[in-house]
Amino acid sequence: MKTNKTRVENMVSHNGNTVANQFLIYTEKGVYFQSYDSVIAFKPYTGKTQLDSEYWDYSSTTSKYRNIFLNENKATTEAKIKNGTYELVNLN
Repeated sequence: MKTNKTRVENMVSHNGNTVANQFLIYTEKGVYFQSYDSVIAFKPYTGKTQLDSEYWDYSSTTSKYRNIFLNENKATTEAKIKNGTYELVNLN
């Protein structure tokens, strides 16, 4: 979904509740996942998904919502980092 304006939404849990401190940020270039004050991941509309090299696996809460954002488990994320599908970068 490409948009001309930046929009921020709270993430929604599996049971449909709004989640505090977990955000989706929609921009012209793609969608960011932010946990508390740290950007964890960025999915551009074109190009490779980027994960923050320091915070992508910071805590169990961050990991839970990162998995929801990426629609995969940690083992799959680690495999995609290893095979170059995802890039580890500084997003903060």
